[in-house]
Amino acid sequence: MRVILAPMEGVVDHLMRELLSSINPYDLMVTEFVRVVDQLLPEKVFFRMCPELNNGGATQNGTPVRVQLLGQEPGWMAENAVRAVALGSRGVDANFGCPAKMVNRSKGGAVLLQYPEQIHNIVKAMRQAVPDAQPVTAKIRLGYEDKNLFMENALAIYEAGATELAVHARSKVDGYRPPAYWEYITEIRQRVSIPVIANGEIWNRDDALRCITQTGCDSVMVGRGAITLPNLAAHIKNGDAPYNWQQTLSLLLEYTRQQQSQPRNDYFPGRIKQWFSYLNRHYPEADVLFRDLRVHKSTDAVVDVLSKAA
Repeated sequence: MRVILAPMEGVVDHLMRELLSSINPYDLMVTEFVRVVDQLLPEKVFFRMCPELNNGGATQNGTPVRVQLLGQEPGWMAENAVRAVALGSRGVDANFGCPAKMVNRSKGGAVLLQYPEQIHNIVKAMRQAVPDAQPVTAKIRLGYEDKNLFMENALAIYEAGATELAVHARSKVDGYRPPAYWEYITEIRQRVSIPVIANGEIWNRDDALRCITQTGCDSVMVGRGAITLPNLAAHIKNGDAPYNWQQTLSLLLEYTRQQQSQPRNDYFPGRIKQWFSYLNRHYPEADVLFRDLRVHKSTDAVVDVLSKAA
């Protein structure tokens, strides 16, 4: 079974990828999206979003990292895909699942699920431009306002020549509310002959095994679950015991130290609070500590609270 770390905008930055890859046997990690509009982006944009390009497209632990692009214009998506792989990305991924209103208003992400032909054109342009040896992949939801076009979108990506397809088993309107509709993934996998990656409501090893059994997929993608339970991939693949709170708190402090070493860490308080909002699901201690953290806005104050808790 492959376990892939999902691209979580505003949560899984390169420091988080580095941290999680150091304790988990992830098969692949996908970056937060690089927004493509109407130009070939400068190389510095790719290095900022994916510093792993300086290490051959892998974390220090050797986990491969793939740049994800989000955009609606086939030509520019293709040109930026070529640049991403030329700089060292382990293939390139297209985002057709982001539910953010700002992204959707500018015709990116999940809003494109209303237009299978446009999705086909984007993926085809990327596939034709990127060298054959490099994977061109895509991630979708089951639809925008409903799920009526789920198969049309999956087939559009398959027929465009994509290497594999990740499916988040909810529509945009579903948001992140349970359940995840894995039965739709089963139907997609039965219709396309490329690997399909199942995503949605995988919080532990039992969830992953049930998903694999139901869908017939051999790969799962984890997002919120990977932040809720930091060693989720090791738990799924190796049967490792879930991290206890003290182990998780040690990780929080390590992430804090890494953030402090960055030239700009002013967004750190927001990121750590975001992480805590997921940890609350698994660790009661996180909820108690979060009550102390949430009133603080400065990095120094947040670090002080975490250090005292340890």
